[in-house]
Amino acid sequence: MTVSTPVYHHGNLRQSLLASSLQLLREGGVEALSLRKLAELSGVSRAAPYHHFADKQALLAAVAEQGFAELSDLLHGVVGNEQVALDERLHQAVLGYLDFALEQPALYELMFGQALWQADAASNQTPSTLQFQRTAKDCFRQYVHLFERLQGQCVSPQSPLRSAQLLWATLHGLAQLSRNGLFVKREDLADIAAHALAQFPRRPA
Repeated sequence: MTVSTPVYHHGNLRQSLLASSLQLLREGGVEALSLRKLAELSGVSRAAPYHHFADKQALLAAVAEQGFAELSDLLHGVVGNEQVALDERLHQAVLGYLDFALEQPALYELMFGQALWQADAASNQTPSTLQFQRTAKDCFRQYVHLFERLQGQCVSPQSPLRSAQLLWATLHGLAQLSRNGLFVKREDLADIAAHALAQFPRRPA
């Protein structure tokens, strides 16, 4: 007589696993993340996470993708707020980015880490990593869209893409310096960001 193994039901197991991954990430950084620890923390069998993530690389990509989706939602809410002037939206988008980076340092480090961005590494050419990178680039486009709308107001119009790249590089540098305790104090970030935005002067209204 054959005895069938009961099917494990856990609602949305994938989302539960991602939530547990974020907990592990916050507590111990990327090194603390493993499919074995994830299974233990989530109360599932060691095999269960593999139904959703082929390996650790796929898990890291999924966690980082969720981070970019969260950041993109934040920026989308700012960029799409027609009740606020474009300049103020840009300022809010800058401060929102910096707050995100400093409040979730381990997640931010994973999102921008080499493990998920070295395109020449064969191990990174997986569907999960490519999907992560698409989500990250969609997030970046929020800044490009904002500069596209601001372009007509600039004193010296330049490519919205180049403006967005310059701003994101500045924000990333500020976030990294502040996170590492190098030169930039968190309480000074808003003022430094305002000076960075001054590099994109506007015509008088």
